[in-house]
This record gives sequence, structure tokens and C-alpha cells, in this order.
Amino acid sequence: MLEPYKKLAAILRTTPEVLYELDAKMSKITGQDGVIEAIANQNDVLVSKTLAELSLERNSSAENVYTALINHLIKLDKNLYELLDRPDLANMSATCGKLCETAFKLFSPPKGIFIKKEKVAELLDKYRPDNLLNHFGYSSVKELLEKEGFASVVSALRFTQSTDWMHKFFDVAYNELKPEDFEERDVELKVLETKWLAVADKFLEKKYHNISHLKEYGVIFVIPLPIDTAGETMRMFTLIMHYLHEVPFYSDLFRKFMKDSDFIDKFKSLLRGDVSDKKIESNKPVWRVVQTYLAKDDEQDFRLFEPHVNPEAEHWLKVSEDLERLGRMLPGDGKIGLGYWTGLDYVGDFFKDKNGEEQLVSFDLTDLVMSLVKKGQIKYLYHQQEALWNKIFSEYEGRERMNELIGEDIIKGFIEL
Repeated sequence: MLEPYKKLAAILRTTPEVLYELDAKMSKITGQDGVIEAIANQNDVLVSKTLAELSLERNSSAENVYTALINHLIKLDKNLYELLDRPDLANMSATCGKLCETAFKLFSPPKGIFIKKEKVAELLDKYRPDNLLNHFGYSSVKELLEKEGFASVVSALRFTQSTDWMHKFFDVAYNELKPEDFEERDVELKVLETKWLAVADKFLEKKYHNISHLKEYGVIFVIPLPIDTAGETMRMFTLIMHYLHEVPFYSDLFRKFMKDSDFIDKFKSLLRGDVSDKKIESNKPVWRVVQTYLAKDDEQDFRLFEPHVNPEAEHWLKVSEDLERLGRMLPGDGKIGLGYWTGLDYVGDFFKDKNGEEQLVSFDLTDLVMSLVKKGQIKYLYHQQEALWNKIFSEYEGRERMNELIGEDIIKGFIEL
């Protein structure tokens, strides 16, 4: 078995045989040979180049490589904090300022198709969010929406209502929706008021970060935690950019399936992020569509070790391109260096730790910033691994074709070539 297959298989936590079989099938239908070798070589070149830029030797320890990457990220995080006028989320609910202005300047999402606000009010009237109403002392949903605003209310449902209520609202209320209950409108980015902090604790514990989104409403929301941790600005800003790409991706799918008789079933499947657990049995190359990060729940999920593509990784790739563009828009880009991680999303390698054990170090920006904010308690790796699977597919079929096929087959759960 050739060394490149062993190397990439180790990074992906799969077997060389899986990649060898995949390559044989993909080469047959695309006429391309040497793709796995080319990616492995590109990975090595980028690892060596990055280490040289960080003044490290190729035989540096895993601890030293990780620390150097993190230290560079800390510098960029400080630069971004200054660039965004030192955002204080506690004072940004009325005017988001440079944070939102910069995000929308980098990528202004098109109008999306979302549930009409009046329909949401109607459903909330029928399935009353009593926890939220009682918290504020409002007697009606109408008063709640008028006083607190649509974006704040639908965002707060996530962390004020019980799990049972949320399941009922999703499983029962959404079944009442029809295509005419949707409308075109702008994506909204909302920094919540500080009064929501008291009821958001459980949500923050579960989600691990203070930014989330609601695909069906076209809302991205920010819970106003203090920015007091190294990496927090970079994590917050990149998550906002990620969701600015992700919301239109799903909105386009809502639009695509809207005329289908089973539209609501597909709509709910997309919101759940369903991933097929059907076994792959085919002589043709088959790639599973994994529209979530399975490793967050189970690092040993069998689907992670099979050929698959992940639209989440594609959104993160676009974020790195956004940062590179932001760097070019600023004077003294070399100093800011916001484009530093562009092209490193799929890059990683093994280095010996202080005990002589081989450890995988991810060069992916998202893995590193999430690890930084967690103060190294968790060394994130899965964003890089998912990006590498996407890289393999796109080297055979092209990035544009990959995205087309994901959109076509996301409900089925498989791309069969």
C-alpha cells in the first residue's frame, strides 16, 4: 500500500484500503490518476511552509507546533478585536456597529425564503411559549412580539422553552405549514439584549458558544457574553460569517423543494440535519452527505470513516476566503494577516509529543480557534478531517460540481456517481 494512502487514512481515522478502493472507483469514472498522492503531497508542502513561517523545524514536537499556531492566532485575534472597534456586545443590541457592518460588507446574503412572521405569531398563539411569556409577565404572544421583537423572541425560544415544548412545536406545529406560509425577506443578524443572559445559561452550556441561527426564520443571533477570552473575537466573527453562508444554502434548498408534495417532510429533514445511517453497498463510488458534525456527538460514528462530503466544511472554507478578502481590504495586510489560514482547512499532520507518541495537529482555523477558547481542554480535530474529505471529492469532481450534487442528493443522503 502506497505511503500517501496510509498518511491520509491515518489523518481521516479510516483505513488505507477504504481510500485505495475509493481512488480506484473515482479514477475509473473521472480518468484521473494520482489524486490521493497529489493531496498528500500538497498537505506535506503546506505543513512544511507553515512550519517555516512559524520558525519551526519539521521534527518539532506536537506541543511546540500547536503552541506556535495558537500564539499566531492570538495575535490575529487581537488585531481583529481592534479592527472591529473593540466590540462590547452588552451595548450592541440597538446598533451592532462595526461588527455587523464588516460582516455584511464581506458577504451580503441574498434574500431568503423563510416562514412568514405572521404565521410564526399564529403558531405561537396556538402553542403558547408559557415559559417565555411568564418570564416577562406578558399575557399574549402579540404583546410579547410587539415589545421584544420577532428576532429576539424566536431566538429566545431555544433557551427558555422546555425540550418537550420545542419538540412539540417542531413536530406538530410545523406540520401545519404550507408553501404559502413562506416569504422572501432579508437575513437578520441580531445581538440580543443583556436581559437574555439570565435565561440563556443552559443553552450556552449545550451549544458551547454564544452564536446560533434559525434557518427557518432567517435569523442569526448573538448572546451578549463579555469578550474576555483569547480567541473569542475570532470565534464570534467567523461563526457569524459561517451562518451568513449557511442560512442562504438552506434557504435555496427550501426554495428547490417547495413545489414537491412532500415539501414539509423535506423541510423538517433539512432543519434536523438528517444523515442517513443506511449501509453503503454499491460497485459505484458512493459518497454519504453528512450535513452536520457527527464527531461532536460520537467520535466513533461509523459514517465518519466512510467517503462523505460535508456542506458545513464548505461554509467554513468560504469564511477563510472572507477573512483573506478582509485582509486585502485593509492597509498593511501583512501586519493583519487575516488571510493566513486560507487553504489550510484540510491540512494536518502527526508530530511526536513529549512522551514520544504520535499526535495529530490540525492546521484548520476553526479547530484551532475552538481549542483556544476552550484553553486547550479539548483539541479539536474534526473540522480539518471533514474539510479533507471535501478536498478529496473536489479534486476528482470540482468544488462547484460537489456543491451541486450535495444540493441534489442531500435528502436522499448519498451521492452515487
